[in-house]
Amino acid sequence: MNKKNLLYVSLISLILILSIYYISIPNNLLENIEPTISENINVSTNEISNLVGLRVENEEMVISKIEELQNTITDKTKSLEEKNIAYEQLKNINHIKGKQEEIEKIIKKDFNYESFVKINEDQINIVINQKEHNKEIANNIIKKIQSLFKEKKYITVKFN
Repeated sequence: MNKKNLLYVSLISLILILSIYYISIPNNLLENIEPTISENINVSTNEISNLVGLRVENEEMVISKIEELQNTITDKTKSLEEKNIAYEQLKNINHIKGKQEEIEKIIKKDFNYESFVKINEDQINIVINQKEHNKEIANNIIKKIQSLFKEKKYITVKFN
């Protein structure tokens, strides 16, 4: 019983000391710190931010769809068939996300380009982070990506 009391007293003392420290810190301590931002911003940062914007937009749509499907699965008023369909759609979304990431890694590894990939049923849209439009590179990417699938896919490559 004595060890427990000692532990409680130690914890309360620690909380009290931290509280006093927090209260005694001046409020304007962080106001005097000036942000240091480098003025050397590359064009590539802007181009990559375009890809990030596409990823964020796609991710928001996927998250809202996943939440909707999860609500269907957990809804007690939905039938078993509706829940099974929602579960299959969730599995499909996860499979598509995995394929998109796999394609992006292949493009990065084989062609050394940053990319954004969106798969919608049998359509695959690829945005490459490259200003120069090169038909030969686009054809090579299309051939490489099509080789990953058994069925015919409609693949588009856009240079950003």
